[in-house]
Amino acid sequence: MTHRQIMFVIFGLMAGMFLSALDQTIVGTSMRTIADDLDGMALQAWVTTAYLIVSCISTPIYGKLSDIFGRRPLFLIAITIFLIGSLLAGMANSMYELAAFRAIQGLGAGGLMALPLTIMGDMLAPRERAKYQGYFLAVFGISSVIGPLIGGVLSGSESILGITGWRWVFLVNIPIGIVALVIVLRYLHIPHFARPVRIDWWGATTVILAAVPLLLVAEQGRVWGWNSPAAIACYAVGVLGIVGFILAERMMGDDALIPLTLFRSQTFSMATVLGVLVGFGMFGAMMTVPLYLQLVNGATPTQSGFLMLPMIGGLMISSIASGQIIARTGQYRIFPTIGTAFMSAGFLTLTFLNADRPVWFTMIGMLLIGLGLGQLMQTLTIASQNSVGQRDMGVATSASTFFRQIGGTLGTAVLFSVLFTRIPDTLRAAFSDPVALASVRAAASDPTVQADPANATILGMLSNPASVGGALDGDTSFLSTSDPRLTHPFLVGFNDATITVFWVSLAVVLVAFVLSFFLKAPPLRETSAMQEAANEDAAHQAQLAADRMGALIEPGTGTREIELPAVPAAR
Repeated sequence: MTHRQIMFVIFGLMAGMFLSALDQTIVGTSMRTIADDLDGMALQAWVTTAYLIVSCISTPIYGKLSDIFGRRPLFLIAITIFLIGSLLAGMANSMYELAAFRAIQGLGAGGLMALPLTIMGDMLAPRERAKYQGYFLAVFGISSVIGPLIGGVLSGSESILGITGWRWVFLVNIPIGIVALVIVLRYLHIPHFARPVRIDWWGATTVILAAVPLLLVAEQGRVWGWNSPAAIACYAVGVLGIVGFILAERMMGDDALIPLTLFRSQTFSMATVLGVLVGFGMFGAMMTVPLYLQLVNGATPTQSGFLMLPMIGGLMISSIASGQIIARTGQYRIFPTIGTAFMSAGFLTLTFLNADRPVWFTMIGMLLIGLGLGQLMQTLTIASQNSVGQRDMGVATSASTFFRQIGGTLGTAVLFSVLFTRIPDTLRAAFSDPVALASVRAAASDPTVQADPANATILGMLSNPASVGGALDGDTSFLSTSDPRLTHPFLVGFNDATITVFWVSLAVVLVAFVLSFFLKAPPLRETSAMQEAANEDAAHQAQLAADRMGALIEPGTGTREIELPAVPAAR
């Protein structure tokens, strides 16, 4: 492909990626407002987890189907499903409805996450890919910067065109998605070399059976009880699903949803493990930090979007720098180690937070995490793609994305579970502190404080101390309007609970740091998967022509003119 052709295709991919990347960032800073309006702060994990579960399960299915039917039709289907989910999410009237509609969005997002990377792997050799990844980084960076800001502005507005402000967080996807559809229909035209394969129905069924129960119990275990009958049932079904999935993939061989032969490559296996661990830490940070900034630092949704800029800036800087180094040298072995080291340093910094720390201290930790993530995201994908042949490019890329999404889903579910499990204990501990308790009682006895209706929620809790533990499960807007002397113990309690989350994230990323030393990095190929496929197809057609020629030559009579059938063009 010429540079011009490549740029037209990349333009279409950028449109689809922008749709997915914007949605991930725009919802994060809006979640507190949405949860307050729908009175479901403790249910927000359902909204996030439903989206991530469905998106990560559908990712390998998109990859496999795109190998069979071509990338373009699957990409168009993914955009369309995503837009339907966005429209429904904008009309949700409860957190449960919103979770269900976010699941539909996730069904489309699975394709928007995996297929652009797969198409890039088709068109460009691994080393050459670094020259073009700056365009994708620009899309991701722009969406990461403006997403939190747009989310904050929309969710911070009471009403826009007669519709509640936060609903536009989802409805804004509609015009963007229509533009993406037009661009993809116009420009995304790449050849597809069809080959006979079997569809792995059993693999698709068993991967759902394996992933959903385990991810579900990770999020709901704190509510059900980790040893409850519901939790035990999820463990049992999940284990049976894993066993069934492995058996199904062994039976399907190369036609499997995720061929087990991929894991014979030590590079692919280690890159996959690192992707799971990095996804755990990445999603944990991106979901927890905005909530912390709003509850503890008192930032509005818009302000929390601005305050996330150090993480986004660090990610863009390190991504561009590592991409240029890979393009020029072909070396990428060092980046997973340096990246996990930066992430570890960032989470370690965040463990020293307290309710009175200035916000710039939090921003230092975010910058370090961003610098680490930028060196990991593309590097691990390139390593996975470089470790397999062109035949497995789609499944390898989607499998890599799938396992990273599994890590992210587990990270979100586990870390939110840890957070809301710890909050009742840390709130009681904060109110048990003699100094804090004396300050609260002094404020509560102030006639001015008693006369202000904004303080009524907290004063009611003080008269019923048993309700303090669940104070942050529902509407938390009272923290922004009440007297600071009354809200301070709540901020301390939430801070202490969040510190536990950062310690868990640190432990996971440190494991990834140690494992990064065992990642083997074979030289990057200089031929694209699409060129390899074309070469193989041409060689196959030439062999068929030679076989036909040999069959038409009569022994002892020499050759005679024959008309060979036309070689079918790639679709």
